[in-house]
Amino acid sequence: MIKGRHTFWQYRKENPKSTVGDPPPDGLPGFNSGVMLLNLETMRRSALYNRLLEPERVAHLTEKYHFRGHLGDQDFFTMIGMEHPELFHHLDCGWNRQLCTWWRDHGYGDVFQMYFRCDGPVYIYHGNCNTPIPDD
Repeated sequence: MIKGRHTFWQYRKENPKSTVGDPPPDGLPGFNSGVMLLNLETMRRSALYNRLLEPERVAHLTEKYHFRGHLGDQDFFTMIGMEHPELFHHLDCGWNRQLCTWWRDHGYGDVFQMYFRCDGPVYIYHGNCNTPIPDD
């Protein structure tokens, strides 16, 4: 998700060797919560996850990553995923095939395809940015 590259620009500037905001498969691009599978029982039992819900932990992470979000659960999962990627299992991009090309035309044309490319079958189209859903 190219938004992760944009959102973490200051952290990336201060930590140039970090993979925060980098494209897949080796980077930590962040999450789009258009499609999520949540193992609620595992989340309830996870001491680590429950500590991350504490306001002082959230404040620490937002300060560390200079994070200013506005997308609720998506921002929360993106932020804790930078710190604890082991808490997440990534679905193939075909399970949330995003169609929006807005970032390509707004400052990220040079890296856009590294985030946008999605090989393999598409199961769910995500018409974000009011992008029409293909008729196939």
